[in-house]
Amino acid sequence: MRRGSRDVVATAVSQLFDAAVQPHGVEESGEYRIEELARLAGTTTRNIRVYRDRGLLHPPLRVGRIALFNDTHLTRLRLITSLLDRGYNISHVREMLSAWEQGKGVGEILGLESAIAGSWATEKPERMSVADARRLVDDDPGFDRMVGLGVIKLEDGEAVIVRPKLIEAFNDIRQYGVGTDKLIDLHERIGPLIDQISGILVQAGIEEVLHRINPGAALPPDTEIAELITMLVRFRTQAVSAVSATLAFSIESTIESLVGEILGDVIDKDSGA
Repeated sequence: MRRGSRDVVATAVSQLFDAAVQPHGVEESGEYRIEELARLAGTTTRNIRVYRDRGLLHPPLRVGRIALFNDTHLTRLRLITSLLDRGYNISHVREMLSAWEQGKGVGEILGLESAIAGSWATEKPERMSVADARRLVDDDPGFDRMVGLGVIKLEDGEAVIVRPKLIEAFNDIRQYGVGTDKLIDLHERIGPLIDQISGILVQAGIEEVLHRINPGAALPPDTEIAELITMLVRFRTQAVSAVSATLAFSIESTIESLVGEILGDVIDKDSGA
């Protein structure tokens, strides 16, 4: 991302943490019972009680036997949900909130890149010697093509496997006699189509972000920022899940159709004989 974009998101995340750690007071505008708080935050009353017991949420205001929560609780709860959805556990979240309360910055707690996208990456590059990388690919022409496509990068006399899962898939399929050249050809044909799908999905996310946060304009309320961050996390997760499920369904349907045609041809030949 461009520097300006990072600064906007850093400011938004900082304001969100600020709102999430402020102690509640009488000036807060919203008052919610636990059931309403759960509904607004998209969680359950059981989860809220667990977060309270673990020290993630401030105690509610007690009015007789009624526990009243406010906007600070709501913002903090949405932030907790967002971080848990990203894979952090409750102990990590408690440490992050505690660190922010002690005056540490976003960079010290998460690192801006990590705060925005760090744990989302599905493939982590692997660095090894060029000789080991060539043995991994086990096909010199194929290795050179992968370098040309950016699947492998050569840096400082070493090889960086940018797409280790892709190479692992290639090696698995090669065991059935499919050549490396054919697999790379397929990758070259499929890659642009995947990029088109990604572009459509990302554009939808960008449009929603720009609808909520206009560059140069004042940032929206902290509760909206919390919703936006949660939306982005869930959007990414659900987009990948939906595309994977759709692709799997399409492949299964196509295989069934082709197998049916092949079997039909075999039966016709047998009948003719």
